[in-house]
Amino acid sequence: MKIPFWKMHGAGNDFVLIDDRRLTVPVKNRAWLESIGKRRTGVGCEGIILIQPSTQADFIMRFFNPDGSEVDMCGNGARCVARLAYDLKVAPAKMTFETGAGIIAAEMVGDQVRLGMTLPKDWRLNQMLEIDGVKRPYGFVNSGVPHVVMPLEQLDQEDVAKTGAAIRYHKDFAPKGTNANFIHVTGPSALRIRTYERGVEAETLACGTGIVASGLIAGWMGWVKPPVKITCAGGDVLEVNYTLTSDGAQNVTLLGPAVYVFTGELETP
Repeated sequence: MKIPFWKMHGAGNDFVLIDDRRLTVPVKNRAWLESIGKRRTGVGCEGIILIQPSTQADFIMRFFNPDGSEVDMCGNGARCVARLAYDLKVAPAKMTFETGAGIIAAEMVGDQVRLGMTLPKDWRLNQMLEIDGVKRPYGFVNSGVPHVVMPLEQLDQEDVAKTGAAIRYHKDFAPKGTNANFIHVTGPSALRIRTYERGVEAETLACGTGIVASGLIAGWMGWVKPPVKITCAGGDVLEVNYTLTSDGAQNVTLLGPAVYVFTGELETP
C-alpha cells in the first residue's frame, strides 16, 4: 500500500507528516518507521508525525523519533502538523489537538503558527551537574518533554554533540534521559540556543520544546523578560511568551514558522 506524505520543517527541524485518519499506518512496525527517518536510504527527518482522529479535539498528533520511538510532544513538529491540518481542512484556523503531553491549542498567524503550550512541570532551578569531573550549572523543566537548560558564555565553542550526549544519558535523568539545551543571553529579551535532541541523538537546527524550556528557565532566573526572541542554530528567530507564577508559568506560547518542502509516497511493508 502506498501512503502519501508531506515533508515539512519548522526552523530547520524537519519532519515527515502523514494523514492517518483512516489508521492505516503500521505504527507498531518500529523498523519501518526507522527506515523512513534515515537520511541516506529513507526520506530523512528528525521526526514522523501522524494526524489521527480524535473525540476530544480536532485531531490527534502522534510523534515518532527517527529511531522509531514515540514521544509525547515536539514544538516545531506541532506547528507543522497544525499548518497541514488547516490546509487539509482537518481543523479551523484556531484549533486544538491531542498530544501525549495534553491538548494543545494552535492558531494560524499568516504563514506562521502560534502554539498554546501545555503547563510546564518538574521544575529544577539552580542545579549543578557533574560532567567529566566538572560541575556545571543548569535548570530543568518539562515543557512537553524533559529539557536541561545550561547557560554558557561561549556558545559557539561548546562541543554540543559530546556534552549533550553526556547530559542526555546522565544518571540524574535516568531511565528515559533528557534533551539538552545550551543558551547565551544576548539582550534583555533575547538569547541564542543550541540543542542536543534525545531520540535524534545529535544536535539539531532547532527544537521547539527546547526553545520554550530555555525561554522559561531564563525568565525564571531573571536573565530575560517575555516575550523572548530566541535565535536557534539554523538562524530562525522564534518567540516564546508566558506569564511567570509563584510555582511556575502559565499562558505559555510559541510562535514560529511551518514550511512545506516536498510531497511523496511511502510504501508500507
